Amino acid sequence: MRETHGTTTEPSLTAHVRQEWVRFRTRGRMVAVAATILVILLLGLLHAITLGSGTHCSDGPVEVPCPTDPAGPHGRPVSDTFYFVHRPLGENGGITVRVTSMTGVITYPPPGHDEIVPGLVPWAKAGIIIKDGVAQGSPYAALMLTGAHGVRMQHDYVHDTAGRAGGVSAGRPRWLRLTRSGDTITGYESADGTRWAKVGTVRLAALPETVRVGLFVTSPGDLTLRPVALGAGLPESRFTQATATFDHVSVEGGASGGAWSHGSVGEMGHTDWEKYHRAAGLVESNGAFTVTGTGDIGPSGPHGGHPVESGLVGLVVGLIIVLVVAVRFVTAEYRPGVTGGAPLTGRTLAAKALVIGAVTFLAGLVSAAVVVTAGPSILRANGLGVIPASALTGLRVAAGVAALLAIAAVLALALGALLRRTRAAILVAVSAVVLPYLLAVLPLLPDDTARWLLRLTPAAGFAVQQSIHEYPQVVAHYAPSAGYHPLAWWAGLAVLCGYAAAALTLAGLRSRRSVPASRPRPRWR
Repeated sequence: MRETHGTTTEPSLTAHVRQEWVRFRTRGRMVAVAATILVILLLGLLHAITLGSGTHCSDGPVEVPCPTDPAGPHGRPVSDTFYFVHRPLGENGGITVRVTSMTGVITYPPPGHDEIVPGLVPWAKAGIIIKDGVAQGSPYAALMLTGAHGVRMQHDYVHDTAGRAGGVSAGRPRWLRLTRSGDTITGYESADGTRWAKVGTVRLAALPETVRVGLFVTSPGDLTLRPVALGAGLPESRFTQATATFDHVSVEGGASGGAWSHGSVGEMGHTDWEKYHRAAGLVESNGAFTVTGTGDIGPSGPHGGHPVESGLVGLVVGLIIVLVVAVRFVTAEYRPGVTGGAPLTGRTLAAKALVIGAVTFLAGLVSAAVVVTAGPSILRANGLGVIPASALTGLRVAAGVAALLAIAAVLALALGALLRRTRAAILVAVSAVVLPYLLAVLPLLPDDTARWLLRLTPAAGFAVQQSIHEYPQVVAHYAPSAGYHPLAWWAGLAVLCGYAAAALTLAGLRSRRSVPASRPRPRWR
């Protein structure tokens, strides 16, 4: 501290940071930082290698690659299974139909599926579609009626536009129309076949001159949660099926002639009880088409591929190491002979926070960047599906993990300054950050409870590692145990930042109130 006119002034924050960096660079702390990097990196790469080693299935005596979901236009794994009645369509033209009924069945419960009840699941779909061939994963645009979401226009698996609500019956039929002009597809709906309302217009890039146009029906598996422990549930899929009747079917303007073709796109799901419900297929009578199908058209659910963050299995262990290091970094100041139990000044506490935050951010950035880059490459090389992510998304996940470690370290440091007891502070830090996350992602709690834990506790910060999306039109188990966080990455990080800022402020206030008024300030040279 400099001396001026008989008084002393506290050194600058920069000087404090330099001093705390020197104090931090002990062998034990640097080994702990290195251990954090190695745990995240090695466990992540080992996870990818282990998954890759088990990607072969048996076809008799021969090992073959296990089947994976087809890839859509953007490389993302998709579901693309439905019954398709189709014919060719040229560059300009369209299809118009009237839908007079839509019914279905649901089997319950798994695994026997030995009870069959009538009904439609909310995202059962029946309508008209323009598709680039019959290969799974090819581009498409479809206009449809759904089990509970009215008319929808969907295209290329991830895009969904809502039309009018309501269902269909013999007394209240619904008309649908799709038109094509080059790469542009437009959907219309009508209650009477005369007055039409546009639902949406989409562009399917690089469509060939001739595509397939026709009728389709599909019905995704419904979910039943099987209780396992403390109210939590594991998802099991129920077989469902939909049947729709179309009449007034016309394909006009640029369509080539020929008879209708029909068949399933993808493999239809089935049960041993198929003899008690309608088989998938087409029944044509007096100009009416009755089509039955099962499956789904859309992005794959949580198990459709491995996201870039799937290799971050060592993050929890690495975070625990960081929390311990951060607590000990500040509680060491309260050991006898270090400061004599005197509280830290605000600048000293801020300097410690900057040092521990910077060190853990760099450690997290290095390890996470390697995992999110090399892990998916290893999985692809072994034939496993990987949900594609841009380089910017990968960078955001790596930087988010680094920020999670850094902010959690600052929170642990502040808890150490508040409690001044190493074991107590470590216990509180782990209980606040790590324990809620483990309770949420392991199937130990009800889904709603798990979601609230990841909204209200510092464990919300784990949302920074998520890159997968929740699609409302996809039937899936959107829960923390399936990898879905209730908050966006930035919102989860904001919750953690709020806790860290509050704890640091309280620690600073306690230190200020604890300073004796008569205590002489140390003289710095």
